[in-house]
Order: sequence, then structure tokens, then C-alpha cells
Amino acid sequence: PRVEVVVCGDTAGLPPAVEVAAYRIAHEAVTNVRRHARATTVLVRLSVETDPAGRGELRLTVSDDGVGLPATPRRGVGTASMRERAQEAGGSCVITSRPGGGTEVAVRLPLSPSARDDALRAPGAIGARP
Repeated sequence: PRVEVVVCGDTAGLPPAVEVAAYRIAHEAVTNVRRHARATTVLVRLSVETDPAGRGELRLTVSDDGVGLPATPRRGVGTASMRERAQEAGGSCVITSRPGGGTEVAVRLPLSPSARDDALRAPGAIGARP
């Protein structure tokens, strides 16, 4: 598929852990599109935003125009690793079917260390610390 990358906002100076998580998640998402989606186009969008509490976050979306998720999606290693990488960075990763067809991976990664630490202290968090 044709892959288009759009970057909005200033991404210079991102925390290294956020850069690595975003890269690895985007890579896995595009790999999944190539393997499973039968898509013709993929849009990778990165933006630096401010959340409602005024904290900075990196938002990553990978959208395709393929066949979408199956009725009963199977949890593979790739989708699990995307979610785990986002959680380890204190963020989230949601994978959904798009209206009209295709799939979207939507990731939010906090840019402040305190937000990451708060997420890691949450019960059930991957890599949670006491």
C-alpha cells in the first residue's frame, strides 16, 4: 500500500522513550496493514497536542482503507505488543474498525515523566512499581 506520513506540531525534543514507543508501534501497525488488511493506502499521523489537563502528549494514528477487523479479532503478538509499548510509556493504544472500512490504531503517549509514573503506579499496569 501507499504510505503517507503527516507530522503536525513540533516533534523536536521528544523524550527518547516516547520516540521509541511511537516508532515501534507505527512500524508494527504498518506491518499489520501489509500482512492482513489488503489496503491500498495507509496514513500515519503524528501530532503533539495538549490534553484537557494541560499536559503535552504525542498522538499517533495509523489508519488504512483495508478490510477492517474481523468480527471476532484474534489477539496476536503484534497488537498486544503495541498496547504494551503504549502502556509502558504511560499511554494508551486503541485499535478499532473505521466506519466505511479499514482499521485505525490510535495511540496517546504523555510527554511528561510524571504522567508516565502515575500510569505505571496504576493497579494492573504493565511494569507497575509499588
